Amino acid sequence: MDPETMKFLAIAIVIGLGTIGPALAIGKIGSSAADGIARNPEASSQIQTAMILSLAFAEAVAIYALVIALILKFV
Repeated sequence: MDPETMKFLAIAIVIGLGTIGPALAIGKIGSSAADGIARNPEASSQIQTAMILSLAFAEAVAIYALVIALILKFV
């Protein structure tokens, strides 16, 4: 394979693997938050706040993968 093909393959792997983890984490966070709210509706505001903060941190990992993929593409 030529270097250009390897570069695009590396970009695909980075963005692919970099989004699988956050996607699974976001699903788990949402599921756990829904389960917690169903068990204790009075604590829904606290659970929702923690869920949104956790979702932001999980999404940051996907954004880091995107930034790395863009650096690989344009360098």
